[in-house]
Amino acid sequence: MPLTPDQVKQVELNRLRAKARQRDREQEISSSTNSNGKRPMGTTSASGQNQKAPRLQRDSRLGTYFEYDLSKMVNSKGGFLLADDKEVDEATRRKEMERERQRTMQNMEPPIHLDLDKNPRCQECQSIDIDHTYKNVFGCLVCKRCTKEKPERYSLLTKTECKEDYLLTDPELRDQEAMPHLLKANPHKSTFANMMLFLRYQVEEFAWKKWGSAEALDVEYERRMAEKKRTKNKKFEQGLKELRKRTREGVWQKRKDAEHKHVFGPDGDGDQAEHAQISTALEVEKLEVNLFRSKSLWVPVRARGVFGGQVISQALVSATNCVDPAFGLHCYFLTSASPATPIVYFVERLRQGRSYVACSVKAIQKGALIFIMTCSFQKPEPWQPQKQWVIPDVLPPEQCELEEDIYDRYRREGYQGKPLSEKLDAYFGDWASERRKSPIAIKIAKVHDTSVDGIVRYMYWMQAKNIPEYETPFQKCILSYLSDLKFIGSAFGIIGLDRFTSRGSNSLGIDSFDCGDWLLYVMESPRAGSGRAIMHGQLYTRSGTLVAVTSQEGVVRANIRGPSIDDSKPAAKL
Repeated sequence: MPLTPDQVKQVELNRLRAKARQRDREQEISSSTNSNGKRPMGTTSASGQNQKAPRLQRDSRLGTYFEYDLSKMVNSKGGFLLADDKEVDEATRRKEMERERQRTMQNMEPPIHLDLDKNPRCQECQSIDIDHTYKNVFGCLVCKRCTKEKPERYSLLTKTECKEDYLLTDPELRDQEAMPHLLKANPHKSTFANMMLFLRYQVEEFAWKKWGSAEALDVEYERRMAEKKRTKNKKFEQGLKELRKRTREGVWQKRKDAEHKHVFGPDGDGDQAEHAQISTALEVEKLEVNLFRSKSLWVPVRARGVFGGQVISQALVSATNCVDPAFGLHCYFLTSASPATPIVYFVERLRQGRSYVACSVKAIQKGALIFIMTCSFQKPEPWQPQKQWVIPDVLPPEQCELEEDIYDRYRREGYQGKPLSEKLDAYFGDWASERRKSPIAIKIAKVHDTSVDGIVRYMYWMQAKNIPEYETPFQKCILSYLSDLKFIGSAFGIIGLDRFTSRGSNSLGIDSFDCGDWLLYVMESPRAGSGRAIMHGQLYTRSGTLVAVTSQEGVVRANIRGPSIDDSKPAAKL
């Protein structure tokens, strides 16, 4: 049963009277003597009142010595005490003593008032033994016992826990008015920033107010955790992808170093591999399932990038290695390719039917998509009825002249009755050298042939040089290689330009044939304008069988930017 205020007052008065009696009793004992006429031992001081004995003399055998004032010496932290010659600043000393006193007063707990009603009480158990740190920092009246018994409400949280568990931001936590916090030395390292501690129930109240409710906080927490998990998985997948890429490149480099190196004769452009054999030009390396890499690339003379027919044929070789060989194809060139970096071909099967298989091939170089091809593989059906165009009437290949021989004749005899300039002579020399080293032989059958209905055609005999009896799938890959020769370039001659610059999309439909024999390539352009041209082509065997139909759309621009101001023949833009 608690005491009444009068009873508490009486207890305090009795305590003061008892202390006064005890003090009088001690004073009486110290002033009286015992039976021997001496003061009691308990009241005798260690130093007597009348010390008249002389000071002890120092033994002369110890030698001389110096006397130091230790109050004026400082510790050098190296095992020595050094004299400080600086004069003591009395004002500074007083300020330091005052600061020390204030620090001592801050650490002291305020006294308990005699009137218990005037003492602050714990808001949980009404005890007057409150924790003054909680009161001064957080403004929370709670005793030390309640802080230990109710950690779910009065425990302290670090700033990291507030940010991770309650999704609070750093500016919110640094606001002393909104979120009071206690600063303590960092336990991990003294040089780190001070640790910020927050009261749990105050953090929860602020978080419920910010997010609306505890359920809303849980929803936001789950969303962020899912987003963090997706980001982590994406980063892991990206790292795994890069690791696989580096592994494939390492394996490819080892195989590349160990394989046979083709050696060719000297050339003016010595930094580029030549392709005297069609098998070398079409060769690809299988890295994984549906993944292939080019082994050598070729850039024609005065061209911007890799020969497009080689990219088409290598993509077709990659697709043929994944399905049964019989096909028609359609492809797009997105940008030119560089011979300095291998091209990676990725084959994807789009549709698997009983008679047809559709595949797509993507060519990637330096992380960029440069080429897309869609090819359709079909089982042969020779029993179906057939119909084709008749082969044009041209001279047989034995009576036609090779392109390199024509270029050499131009260099000896001149072009169109005029001697060649130094620049044009160098052009014809480069083209003749390239044609001799090319795996495809080309003879001109007819150039700029105009029919009775006004259609202009270009016709060439083409043949793969010195190839064995390859199977039909590889023969079709060779045909896709030569199908890009002279194709879009003929559009410039049809519309009156001199050279070609780039290509767009290609289409090719193929039947059975042999590229080791001469094939007649007939080319025509039904429409050219606005900087673009459409080319159609037919490939006939010597016997007149139409084995392939090609179509290509490409960029065909003259080196002009507006209406022509003279009647001179425009030149193609290089």
